[in-house]
Amino acid sequence: MPSVIHEGLPTQLPDIDPDETRDWIESFNALVDERGRDRARYVMLRLLEQARQAQVGVPALRSTDYINTIPPEREPWFPGDEDAERRIRAFIRWNAAVMVSSANRKGLEVGGHIATYQSSASLYEVGFNHFFRGKDHPGGGDQLYIQGHASPGIYARAYLEGRLDEEQLFRFRQEVQHGAGAGLSSYPHPRLMPDFWEFPTVSMGLTGINSIYQARFNRYLANRGIKDTSQQHVWAFLGDGEMAEPESLGAIRVAAREELDNLTWVINCNLQQLDGPVNGNGKIIQELESNFRGAGWNVIKVVWGREWDALLARDVDGVLVNKMNSTPDGAFQTFSVESGAYNREHFFGPDPRLRARVAHMSDRQSEQLPRGGHDYRKVYAAFDAATKHVGQPTVILAHTVKGWTIDALEGKNATHQMKKLTQDDLKRFRDRLYLPISDRDLETAYEATGTAPFFHPGEKSPEIEYMRERRRQLGGSLPRRVVRSAPLTLPGDAVYGDLKKGAGTHKVATTMAVVRLLRDWMKDPHIGPRLVPIAPDEYRTFGMDSMFPSAKVYDPHGQNFESVDRNMLLSYKMSPAGQMLHEGISEAGAMASAIAAGSAYATHGEPMIPFYIFYSMFGFQRTGDSVWAMADQLARGFLIGATAGRTTLTGEGLQHADGHSPLLAATNPAVVHYDPAFSYEVAHLMRAGLERMYGSTPEHPHGEDVIYYLTVYNEPVPQPAEPEGVDVEGILRGLHRVSVAQGSGPRVQLLASGVAYPWIDRAAQLLAQDWGVHADTWSVTSWNELARDAVASEDEHLLHPEQAPRTPYVTAALEGSDGPFVAVSDYMAAVPLQIARWVPGDYCVLGADGFGFADTRPAARRSFRIDAESVVVRALQALADAGEIDPGLVAKAVATYRIDDPTAVAGVKQEGGDA
Repeated sequence: MPSVIHEGLPTQLPDIDPDETRDWIESFNALVDERGRDRARYVMLRLLEQARQAQVGVPALRSTDYINTIPPEREPWFPGDEDAERRIRAFIRWNAAVMVSSANRKGLEVGGHIATYQSSASLYEVGFNHFFRGKDHPGGGDQLYIQGHASPGIYARAYLEGRLDEEQLFRFRQEVQHGAGAGLSSYPHPRLMPDFWEFPTVSMGLTGINSIYQARFNRYLANRGIKDTSQQHVWAFLGDGEMAEPESLGAIRVAAREELDNLTWVINCNLQQLDGPVNGNGKIIQELESNFRGAGWNVIKVVWGREWDALLARDVDGVLVNKMNSTPDGAFQTFSVESGAYNREHFFGPDPRLRARVAHMSDRQSEQLPRGGHDYRKVYAAFDAATKHVGQPTVILAHTVKGWTIDALEGKNATHQMKKLTQDDLKRFRDRLYLPISDRDLETAYEATGTAPFFHPGEKSPEIEYMRERRRQLGGSLPRRVVRSAPLTLPGDAVYGDLKKGAGTHKVATTMAVVRLLRDWMKDPHIGPRLVPIAPDEYRTFGMDSMFPSAKVYDPHGQNFESVDRNMLLSYKMSPAGQMLHEGISEAGAMASAIAAGSAYATHGEPMIPFYIFYSMFGFQRTGDSVWAMADQLARGFLIGATAGRTTLTGEGLQHADGHSPLLAATNPAVVHYDPAFSYEVAHLMRAGLERMYGSTPEHPHGEDVIYYLTVYNEPVPQPAEPEGVDVEGILRGLHRVSVAQGSGPRVQLLASGVAYPWIDRAAQLLAQDWGVHADTWSVTSWNELARDAVASEDEHLLHPEQAPRTPYVTAALEGSDGPFVAVSDYMAAVPLQIARWVPGDYCVLGADGFGFADTRPAARRSFRIDAESVVVRALQALADAGEIDPGLVAKAVATYRIDDPTAVAGVKQEGGDA
């Protein structure tokens, strides 16, 4: 018998009773012959159901029929005022469309999206009127992730609630030209509208993963006893086209594994992406159902509106369901825009049995058979079932029509790009919504402003009173961002004492210095419980396994096994109250946890301190979009790029060699990057970060909305004690002098950051010893912050030309230093080149440009010509170019050190090379 697996059902199992098997097969064949395939299919489904109830272990089917999951007889009573809610939806639909059309009037044309909200209006309104709990709810309120392109509808609702005025709607996508706060951002951007939006969602794919880890973090807070989140639900609205982004589905197994029944996704399946159908030849709802069911989610399909119920009830032979199952999405998109006569001919017509089923219906009735996502009763039933389901996250797959109710846009492939409605378009739209706007008023407004007037039924209208009362009952308006957290009591000087003492004769990597400080912070009674260590499967790499026994790894199910290393001192320990988030091999998941933790001060009123440590190469490069979302969400916390540098992580090769993350960090205005060389610098920088983000000042009473990114290394290096009178301001602003050479003669200034400082320290010794050149050394803790300060000084002068320009910090710090300046780091030359124009003298840099590779550190640094000997040659060349030494000395130095030959350092040993 061949080994075959069909539809997930194994058929290669041995047949221990062939005669009995033959009887069953013959009975089934007889059923098909006598009663037909549809009856046979029904019986098989019942048998599968019975098998699961009897725990026989038959795999679940991947998808169900293309009909609603909840049958009409199981739908709950709809508790709202249907007529009032229908009118409210009409008002919001109109104002949302007019807002975008207005934004595209001649001479402005700033874009926007009309169709997305029109397809999802019923989905949102059922939630706003009956399910979404606001910030004033006793349980703390829900977290609501709104689809980015649907923002006009959310603004339109806020306008009716009185949260926004008509002038703001008229200034959609005009955020600065009318003054700060006078316009509306294009999408949900908390950083741009910090009292309104709570979650940034328009970067496709991030809503899914971020909402999962938000729901998980809610459970984390509860399990650790920090906050009761049992009455808080996470709702995430996504599009079916968006599901193609890997991040959208990449973490759904996490939600199922952790049984996040506090999470509901609502996927607006309008069958269209930006330029055409999502899956024209297939069925995206069925495809998504298979994905989510297979991952362990509860799936609720809302495919058809109530007008289909009677037709489906009479479908005793399954002909209609079969037609629904076999019709591809591209055809359904066509049916949504064609006439009833077309639908009768092409959907019902080919089968005489189907044609007979709709013989009593007019073409108009056939044309108006609705999709389920537009039927508030069907949507209410799905939302109600989702909130009551236990043990699994729920996804609601709602079938809609993109641009629904706007004849000019409805279901068309170009709908996403259609921004402007003509007068005739608006009149037809008005008529379809039954709005009391006269032709005269519409035409007058259109001539004056290039668009139709907004509509408001009046402050005392029953519709406005109804929607406001519903929100009062549910805890206030949403979306809304509120900061209610109190400043933390931060640790004093004592906790930083050990790092400032240095390591004596020992060598210590800066990664270990950072981890040491984290351990000391976790012992603090005030901030210790609020620290959230996060790592993507690399805690041991970063020397953090010592935290396993005490802090423990978070797992809501605890530890239901004996660990293989249980007899070791540093054994792996898991607990529902564990503090450490161990994300497995998922930088994206770790970033999502960092975002949830770093914004908890606002979402929960509980300041939490994410400490996310990762391979620096896989932070900003792999998850830069998530870092932008973290900044947009006004989250705070520490990102630790460990094993940093292009040559420091030996043996790992091209893709692990970070030579550019400082440049990527520089592109994000919220990220403050430092590259410390010494443990005492780590102490000052981490303390400053803690105080800026979690302390209180008159300018930032709730802390500052920045993210601290530190690049640290796995290479053991000398760690001197903090010098007497160390320049703390210089450390924090990006540059301080470490040593001053004594003596007369040629002089150079050597600048380095991070792990490169020992290179210039050695270079200074070689310059004095072999060439009679004196070198001062400087530790550059942040090239990025020096450059930002300098750019800011030039911008200030541009705005105030009558005032003497402010001298950039880097210029002031280096002013008066003799000789040329030579800079080096373990990054590409563009990193130190950021400050070139503000260095007061000749400035040259060495950088690790090009791809990384696997070899020892001495070999890699010689290959890139950034080691101590290369610094010596570059310093001599700078002096020769300035006419201070004989150019022949440079050629002699090249020959002496063989800086062009990596084989010259083949025998040089290294220590601490492993990651």
